[in-house]
Amino acid sequence: MDAISVIRTKRDGGRLGDDQIDWVIDAYTKGEVADEQMSALAMAILLNGMDRAEIARWTAAMIASGERMDFSSLPRPTADKHSTGGVGDKITLPLAPLVAACGAAVPQLSGRGLGHTGGTLDKLESIPGWRALLSNEEMLRVLGDSGAVICAAGDGLAPADKKLYALRDVTGTVEAIPLIASSIMSKKIAEGTGSLVLDVKVGSGAFMKNLEQARELASTMVGLGTDHGVRTVALLTGMSTPLGLTAGNALEVRESVEVLAGGGPADVVELTLALAREMLDAAGLKDADPAKALADGSAMDVWRRMISAQGGDPDAELPVARERHVVTAERSGVLTGLDAYAVGVAAWRLGAGRARKEDPVQAGAGVELHAKPGAAVAQGQPLLTLHTDTPEKFGWALEALTGGVEISPAGTAFTADPIVLDRIA
Repeated sequence: MDAISVIRTKRDGGRLGDDQIDWVIDAYTKGEVADEQMSALAMAILLNGMDRAEIARWTAAMIASGERMDFSSLPRPTADKHSTGGVGDKITLPLAPLVAACGAAVPQLSGRGLGHTGGTLDKLESIPGWRALLSNEEMLRVLGDSGAVICAAGDGLAPADKKLYALRDVTGTVEAIPLIASSIMSKKIAEGTGSLVLDVKVGSGAFMKNLEQARELASTMVGLGTDHGVRTVALLTGMSTPLGLTAGNALEVRESVEVLAGGGPADVVELTLALAREMLDAAGLKDADPAKALADGSAMDVWRRMISAQGGDPDAELPVARERHVVTAERSGVLTGLDAYAVGVAAWRLGAGRARKEDPVQAGAGVELHAKPGAAVAQGQPLLTLHTDTPEKFGWALEALTGGVEISPAGTAFTADPIVLDRIA
């Protein structure tokens, strides 16, 4: 077996055999296949695709490249959620403790932001003392004590994916659906959860720009989970407008705590409850009432235990950026557009995100929204507040927002798209 023959097979539109897939993933993990060779194969996959059997085998080979976790010792059923990434998508933060408060164990292995989409670990690291890196033993202990844990995946979990993920990011192959699906599902299956709910984002601020693409990705991932014995369901959710009223690390933590306290923006609450119901149903806890757990404070209790168990102080003041700039409405009318991608890029440029994995992020940086589409606005009214420690970045962020805010004449009819667009099981 050699890398060039594998590349040629896919380059010429052929399907990869099981032995080719097993060999190339193993050899790449060991460093026997060079990055430039795997780059060529990834591009061939992007251009020519893979059938379901190829994707299933590719995923299985990535799982086999490392260890698998086992939560069978826990007295609760396990349920997890994965989002394909968006702007203002802080849903994991209130969702994990909420589902745990309803009786499931939630082992949430999360990632960092890259580009315009935020990362759950970056958000939580704005809480003083909180640790993302836990050993498997620590993770099990936090799960046992709190019912939920949000942490980084260990190096032993699907190491092939870790190498390939970094390579895809710098070779223009991030959008390949077979590689997105296998990347997500290899980690989630290796993680050992019994059930999984996928939040597949659709719209300008998502990797999937239209429903057709999103359905293809969701169906592929649901099939992979089912084939590996994980009960899997996907919701397709809108990401043309930012979720909630904040995009940025500490800003989103603050908003998440508001949701756990029984408040928060309506769209964040709606999506949190929709995903919670799916997770509880998949875990066999159909009678649980997540709305009650938000209202009675039990989800907040789990949040506080979970944050404390990972070294964080749930009562600590969150970081605040040193500088602010207010963006006002240029005219009066109806706010009919607030582009998620534009807001995400602005937040990233202010310091909330990173261009490379090793870049630092500013805990207090980001964008605060004062109105959502459908609201009547007056000329000069604040629409957005930009937060950063480095005011020289304001101009770069404002440039990203050019064309991202649409104000129509007063009286213009506006109907917001539903948050949940489809369900695939």
